[in-house]
Amino acid sequence: MFPLVVDLRHRRVLVIGAGRVGAQRINQLLNAGATVSVITEEVCAPLAPEIASLVARPYQRGDLAGAFLVVSATGDSQVNDLIVAEAFELNILLNVVDDAARSNFFFTAVHRDGDVVVSVSTQGASPALAQWVRNVVAVTLPKNLASVARRLRAERDAIHGNEKSTENLEWMRRVQELIDEDEDVRSANEAN
Repeated sequence: MFPLVVDLRHRRVLVIGAGRVGAQRINQLLNAGATVSVITEEVCAPLAPEIASLVARPYQRGDLAGAFLVVSATGDSQVNDLIVAEAFELNILLNVVDDAARSNFFFTAVHRDGDVVVSVSTQGASPALAQWVRNVVAVTLPKNLASVARRLRAERDAIHGNEKSTENLEWMRRVQELIDEDEDVRSANEAN
């Protein structure tokens, strides 16, 4: 597996099945800016009002056409067989909930602080373990990463605005300076 971050803004994503896990995936995808359509025989969990469309029927061949990414949350192995075959034919990214062997991407356990995203995967082996690792990592991180990321983005944008490259700069030192600076300010504010 190759971990990467994908921009789903305005991408058509299809979720088939709307049980508890399907609804969780829908929310995650909506939070990433995806245009989410849902096909389900029944809605078993509350769905976000932001979904693009809700079709109340079973999956049918051809439903995946035009989708960038598909999540199958049907819980029905025979239906999943059909979805897997169509996704493979169309070369579409597919996650079959609770069936890592038939998925070509996995959802990760995510910690966000502004633009800083820490993502943990067990490649489908154990979502609970990924969540545990995420929680352990999250509590060890500085509390000012969103602020540091905003400042670094502004600095890089200013350098690029002068038509210069940022590749040869020692960013690790600057990152540490900003983290220390923000923590000093927060400590001073807490003391007052």
